[in-house]
Amino acid sequence: MEILYYKKETIQKITKRSEEDVEGVLTIVSEILKNVKDNGDLAVHNYTEKFDKVKVSELKVTEEEIKKAYENLKKNNPKLIDSLKNASKNIEKFHKSQIPKEWEMKINDGIIAGQIIRPINTVGCYIPGGRAVYPSSILMTVIPAKIAGVNRIICCSPPQSNGKIMDAILVAAEIAGADEIYKVGGAQAIASMAYGTESIPKVEKIVGPGNIFVTAAKKLVYGNVDIEFPAGPSEVLIIADETANPEYLAYDILSQAEHDPNASCFLVTDSENLAKKTKKEIEIKTNEAKRKEIIEESLEKYGKIILTKSIEESIEVSNVYAPEHLIIMTENSDNDKKILEKIKNAGSIFLGKYSPVAAGDYGSGTNHVLPTAGGARMYSGLSTESFLKKPTVQTITEEGLKSLENIIVPIAEYEEFYAHADSVKVRLNKK
Repeated sequence: MEILYYKKETIQKITKRSEEDVEGVLTIVSEILKNVKDNGDLAVHNYTEKFDKVKVSELKVTEEEIKKAYENLKKNNPKLIDSLKNASKNIEKFHKSQIPKEWEMKINDGIIAGQIIRPINTVGCYIPGGRAVYPSSILMTVIPAKIAGVNRIICCSPPQSNGKIMDAILVAAEIAGADEIYKVGGAQAIASMAYGTESIPKVEKIVGPGNIFVTAAKKLVYGNVDIEFPAGPSEVLIIADETANPEYLAYDILSQAEHDPNASCFLVTDSENLAKKTKKEIEIKTNEAKRKEIIEESLEKYGKIILTKSIEESIEVSNVYAPEHLIIMTENSDNDKKILEKIKNAGSIFLGKYSPVAAGDYGSGTNHVLPTAGGARMYSGLSTESFLKKPTVQTITEEGLKSLENIIVPIAEYEEFYAHADSVKVRLNKK
């Protein structure tokens, strides 16, 4: 990893990350969306055969297939089942606390206004199955939707060469409480959930990570359905001082770099000594890594160590970058809230030397579906609230409406919405 000195005028350049340019695939994806919309299951089957190189007789996963997956996993990897169940308990516990309260207040005499909470009715969760398989993403998408009270939760994931979905994904979907699972991936899965086919129901919101074709499809169907946010390659930024452990830092960098050749990894520190030690550790650990080629490509393209003059400058770099994952590993980061108060933009924050990103990815209960590519400036990660609507409610008496007359009528008439004004006047016997 290259070591660079921080300069305000070059901050955008030195914190360059991978950004998926969907423009190049929009034509292809638009054609897929239209074909699925017009031809339903037939188009889905054709694209599955074309892109996944497999024929699937039935798109919907059967109860027997889920039962068989459970049996296979119990026989071959029982620890994984236990881990998924324990992770689901923590995810459920955390996300239950995110349910907002309904409320009402008195605005004035005769005017009561408030907010109620209602779940989205149907949700589609996309689970990738290409370079890697992510049963954890099933838990992160389905469980919050279930807690929110979503009536129907479906999942789509691409089939393997044998025409089946991986056992771990099916088991995770069962543990999380998904209602239906379908053997379809890519842009055709997004189209199926957005428009509906003979087999796959139309949903109202689509969530979950995916490749550039999935990202492009989600952007194009947005408006017809809701999406959480566009998501790109994984990224981490670490703020550290001289007290940080270089070996810990090296593994935190490698744990993001192994995701994808386009993953972005930054260490930002005010200690040159730490920077050099960590760079050496990264080189050693990369040579030993099982996903060495992916890590090397990622760090070559989007890996940097940035030297600052102070922790304050390090925080400035972080806030400009707005990382998906932010690790703060300083002398007092375990309990010092002063640094946390200065953090403005981050998807998920990990404080202290015993808080690796892997904890949030799998076990602590927080959600790992997070905004990337600077999206943390505008978006929060997936949560229970992502699946809730908040209609406002108002009850107004005659006295209350009288108090609003001199507000409503002049503004409505100025905007030439005379029926708006008259709807007030007629109630007050002034028309």
